[in-house]
Amino acid sequence: MKKSVKWFLVQRFLLILFCIYWSVEAVNFLYRVVIIPAARAFLKSQQIEITGDSNMVAWLLQMLFYCVAGLLPPGVGEWVQGQIEYTMGSTMSVQVTSPLYSGGWGVALRILIIGGIIGLLFIRILPYLVGAFCYSRIVTRQFNELLAQEESQKLARDQRRNLMLSDIAHDIKTPITTICGYSKALSEGVVGEKDRQSYLDAIYAKAMRMDELITLLFEYVKLESEGFTLHREPGDLAELTREMAALLYADFEDREMELVLEIPEEKVPFEMDRLQLGRAVTNLLTNAVRYGKAGGRVLVRLQEYELTVADEGEPVDPEFAAHIFEPFARGDKARSSKGGSGLGLGIAQRIVEMHGGKLVLNQNFGEGYTKAFQIRLSVFSTLGGN
Repeated sequence: MKKSVKWFLVQRFLLILFCIYWSVEAVNFLYRVVIIPAARAFLKSQQIEITGDSNMVAWLLQMLFYCVAGLLPPGVGEWVQGQIEYTMGSTMSVQVTSPLYSGGWGVALRILIIGGIIGLLFIRILPYLVGAFCYSRIVTRQFNELLAQEESQKLARDQRRNLMLSDIAHDIKTPITTICGYSKALSEGVVGEKDRQSYLDAIYAKAMRMDELITLLFEYVKLESEGFTLHREPGDLAELTREMAALLYADFEDREMELVLEIPEEKVPFEMDRLQLGRAVTNLLTNAVRYGKAGGRVLVRLQEYELTVADEGEPVDPEFAAHIFEPFARGDKARSSKGGSGLGLGIAQRIVEMHGGKLVLNQNFGEGYTKAFQIRLSVFSTLGGN
């Protein structure tokens, strides 16, 4: 159960307890000021004497037991009344001396008194019954809402899974078709010697593309599995960022990009799964290499717990920006033309969320950059778990 739902139920439980408390106080006041004096006045007018001192509930129970015992045969009734006095104490005695009620009328009076006492007892416990009923309704409604939400989420997951399988088949089929066609041409000797190397290079490139896709797919499925947990330990966010940038420095050089590093020298402590968070940073840097402007700048800036990777490539289409972190998203022309799978950003977002942070696309970053992906972590998440 979600923490928000648990807190909601706790709040409602405390609210109902508060209402029960004041309802009971109101009922007690009503008993003391109205009901008990009116009942005593009525009984006294009918020459029914009630003496003794006891609390309200004990008083009502003793009245009930005495009246019930009065309906029994004389010997049995006296014995029951004696047992009541022995068990509950002789703090109260009931004497019916009215000449108006004898025989059948006396029985009717006792039955009437029993009904009245049961009604008074019901009023006494009514706040508890209403509170229990209201809380059960709240819990039932929340439970039904959770079931409906889980069913909706399951349906959405199934739809995403089916769509993802379709996209996987498409992405894998394309390089396989190229590899099969080129390898067949090479094996049949229809490729000239001067084109042979280009065919081999194309086969290698497509094979590497398949390897990259399968690796990303494996990571994405692993992160989405129920049993996956992070292995968090204290680390240095600044050092991790520098290491990931250094690993891809050659890729930036290949595209003649200027890598602008603004990473503090001092340690930025953060409790993290170093492997997974490093993968998220690498995916953002790879995205900048692939979709940034050749010969342009790429900014890698770490300010406290906000990591920014900005580039000067083409802006992301606003309609596509809303779905950019979804797997196999291809609404953007630049991304479709460069063969991106969309899994890298989805993996990065999932890893960041598991660390208690957010990954956002900021297309109003400024400083001459057209877009920026920003990992926003919280210092409080360094104390968290998975």
